[in-house]
Amino acid sequence: MDAVSKVLHCFVMKSHRGNGATERPLLSVVDDDEMLRESLPDLLREFGFVARAFSSGQEFLSSDYVDETRCLILDVAMPGMSGLDLQKELKRRGQAIPIIFISGQKDEDIRKQALKQGAASFLHKPFSDSALLDAVNAALSGE
Repeated sequence: MDAVSKVLHCFVMKSHRGNGATERPLLSVVDDDEMLRESLPDLLREFGFVARAFSSGQEFLSSDYVDETRCLILDVAMPGMSGLDLQKELKRRGQAIPIIFISGQKDEDIRKQALKQGAASFLHKPFSDSALLDAVNAALSGE
């Protein structure tokens, strides 16, 4: 973890204290890319979060972690249920989970649609560690 990440990590941990103990929010990653699904949770854990990974929107919805998830990091383009479809389904179910979309495609229409539907942030791959952490902090704080 570089110096900037350490400072940001301290900020994250201070932001999520409650009753004298550190609460570690659960961040769920939904992406069909196996490499990203393995590496992104490791990075989030380095930042002090609890992280779970899912290969599809359906796998996430079928899990026991939907209600516990405090922020969802979600790929836009996936086989079967797309990220936008999952966003709509969560809204339909009344699940108000902040969503950070990630995408390898620079499609401005999709970005606008995701944000219009309530996404907290939209990052284009590849993104920096600090850009992800900034987006997570903003999502968790409701900014």
